[in-house]
Amino acid sequence: MVTRAIVAAAQARAAMFLEQAGIRTTDAERARIEVADFGLDELEQTGLEILVYVNTDRYCAKELVLFPRQTCPEHRHPPLGPANPGKEETFRCRWGRVWLAVEGEPSVAPAAIVPPDSAAYYTVFHEIALEPGDQYTIPPNTRHWFQAGDEGAIVSEFSSPSHDESDIFTDPRIVRVPKVSEAG
Repeated sequence: MVTRAIVAAAQARAAMFLEQAGIRTTDAERARIEVADFGLDELEQTGLEILVYVNTDRYCAKELVLFPRQTCPEHRHPPLGPANPGKEETFRCRWGRVWLAVEGEPSVAPAAIVPPDSAAYYTVFHEIALEPGDQYTIPPNTRHWFQAGDEGAIVSEFSSPSHDESDIFTDPRIVRVPKVSEAG
C-alpha cells in the first residue's frame, strides 16, 4: 500500500519533471497529480504519475509523467458497451524518451526492460520509440505498455473518454486505484 508521504514526494517530483519540460501547472493541478503504484508497492519500477486536464463524456487530455525507467504495466481499454468500443488514445512525447510496446510483430532488440518480477505478465513486444514531437495512436482494446528512458519522460495523452477503473491489466495483481495509507 502506498503511503501519503510517498504520494506527496512523487507528486512533487512529477511537478519538477513537468517544470523542467516547460509545462506550466497551477498549484491546484500539482496537488491533484495522481500517483499510481498499481498496488505493487514498487513505484520507482512500476508506476505512473498522471495529471488530468479534462475528462468529459466526449474527450480526455492528460500528462503522463514517468520517472527514469518507470513502467506502466501491460493493459488494454476494453469496449464499454455497444456504443463505446473502448478508449482510443494518442500518445505524444513531450520530453525524454518513451518506449511503447503494442500488439504486432515483436521487435528484434527492444530497448524497454520488462520488470523482472512481472515478466510473465508482459505479452506484447512490438516496440515504438517516441522522442519529443513523436506520436502514436493506440486503437481501442489493444494490449500495450510503456516505459520511460533513463532520464524519465512526459507523454501528453489525448483520447476518447477515459475510464481508468475499467482498464484490464494482464497482471492479475494490479490494483488500478490502490488505497493510500495515512502512515508515513
